[in-house]
Amino acid sequence: MSRPRKLEHPLFQLLSEEKVDDFNKQKTQHLDSGLLNLQGADLRGLNLRGLDATGIDFRDAYFRSCDLRGIDFREAHLEGASISRAKISGCYFADNLPAEEILLSLTTGTRMRYQKK
Repeated sequence: MSRPRKLEHPLFQLLSEEKVDDFNKQKTQHLDSGLLNLQGADLRGLNLRGLDATGIDFRDAYFRSCDLRGIDFREAHLEGASISRAKISGCYFADNLPAEEILLSLTTGTRMRYQKK
């Protein structure tokens, strides 16, 4: 695990400016082997509502105080991500990400761990 950081990726720049619609339109052009690498991204405090998270690698990302309402994270990678104080109503999470992990991350900032299948 590394510390969250600002990425040089052009799509990270769109997210950091809360241009979610533009991000969604350009995402498919940047998929590398079917996965967009935004590992370790520092996304704290952003409004990301409407984000298409399918195929995004958010491992070790930092979502502190983000507005994530309604995002479907089932096809994203969130291992090691932290969602401390984020707004998550209406979100979908992967089946192998236990509710306890989500709650701990939300309330204490711990990094989420998936259950092994």
